[in-house]
Amino acid sequence: MPTLLTFPGQGAQRTGMLHALPDHAVVTRTLADASDVLGEDVLRHDDAGHLASTVSVQLCLLVAGVASARALLEDGPPAHGVAGLSIGAYAAAVVAGALSFADAVRLVKLRGTLMAEAYPRGYGMTAILGIDVGQLAPLVASVNTVQTPVFIANYNADTQLVIAGSDDAMARVSELALAAGARTAQRVAIAVPSHCALLDDAAARLQSAFAEVTVKRPTLRYFSASAARELRDPVRITEDLARNMALPVRWHETMLLARAVDMDLAVEMPPGNVLTKLCQPMFPQAVALTEMRGDSVRVLMGRAQDG
Repeated sequence: MPTLLTFPGQGAQRTGMLHALPDHAVVTRTLADASDVLGEDVLRHDDAGHLASTVSVQLCLLVAGVASARALLEDGPPAHGVAGLSIGAYAAAVVAGALSFADAVRLVKLRGTLMAEAYPRGYGMTAILGIDVGQLAPLVASVNTVQTPVFIANYNADTQLVIAGSDDAMARVSELALAAGARTAQRVAIAVPSHCALLDDAAARLQSAFAEVTVKRPTLRYFSASAARELRDPVRITEDLARNMALPVRWHETMLLARAVDMDLAVEMPPGNVLTKLCQPMFPQAVALTEMRGDSVRVLMGRAQDG
């Protein structure tokens, strides 16, 4: 009964998230390594002021995910697969042995910078809950123009979708979606229009930076939430990481795939539990490390291993 580690994306961030990490030697080393690469103390990035920045949010999510997974795995049974939503894919790639942590820190800082510079204001993302893609897609198409760009960005569950685009366009789609029966249309804490064609140019620039990076074949099963496939080829993983900011997130399909290949326990890395809620309908067990003691999670992983 294999264990899948999941890594959240933007919107999951919380003030003090790095300071809340467990007092563990491997966590301390991970924080120190990130600080060395950045040339500053990474702990200063998790206050409310810094978390208004896309760069700080993405760095904090990377560091929290890698540090938590390392501490969990050092003291307990192994994991068998990883999957990350958006920026979470970088933490997943590090834990799977495909990408070095130092390279991930440098790339994530650049990624956040490119995204923020592309759309410094007037854009973002909105969650639409309660209608399916067949209902939402024509509403988005009716609003989407060069002047009012908007796209479906995240397919998180059958009736949990996220749109990305300009403020005006998202407001109009939200009105139409609520009139069509959506339960909620709510802005999420992401200041850029991720996972759509608006970030194609930024993704191309990030892909150029990967020319200086070595990506290896993963030692754990690496599930891409952009491709909704398991990837093993380093070239494909490189492309996946570089391009994922401009590609829709297909989380629901990815989790269906992970279950189909016998992943039974899903363990979400800090700081949130959103992925756990999305996994629970499909997995026999899905837990968030922020909601359960590490030793209790290790017991579950051990049982999964023995089973």
